[in-house]
Amino acid sequence: MPPPVLSAGAVSLVRYRGGETPLLLAAVSESVEHLRPWMPWAATEPTFEDLDEFVSRSVSQWASGEEFNYWFSHDASPELVGGGGLHRRIRGGTLEIGYWVHAGWTRRGIATAAAAALTSAGLALPGVDRVEIRCDEANRASAAVPARLGYRLDEVFDDPITAPGETGRCMVWAADTASWAPRT
Repeated sequence: MPPPVLSAGAVSLVRYRGGETPLLLAAVSESVEHLRPWMPWAATEPTFEDLDEFVSRSVSQWASGEEFNYWFSHDASPELVGGGGLHRRIRGGTLEIGYWVHAGWTRRGIATAAAAALTSAGLALPGVDRVEIRCDEANRASAAVPARLGYRLDEVFDDPITAPGETGRCMVWAADTASWAPRT
């Protein structure tokens, strides 16, 4: 298991333990228009029940080792400023990193700091030798994160469109244990 709290400078990544739904609802509600072009789950305004189910699922998936979801905090705020995690969506030995940032906290390095911490934590797990960040070609802000961290663009392929801002071209950025040296 990765550590339950990852420190990334002024940003902390904290695993879900239950009870975070009110903070998550506030952040997502304030950010849904910002997230909608890129996040299929933001197609409709999430409800308390939807997000409470996500938090409960995150707690159980952590316990099973299936996924490791975190919420992001920042030294300058008591609020939830984003979220992300390590996901076993691809194949053995590879984890996918996903992330989002509250609309009011973009362009402050939060996604980059979080992705660096997630990459290091993921590559430290037994049996993991590769992490990927996937995003649509049109999502330039998201693609800038792995590029900034020194990931390599490994592949671009046609992918079904699942959110309104997407082009249907998925970029796969990769880092592995042999080459990972975070640059921020």
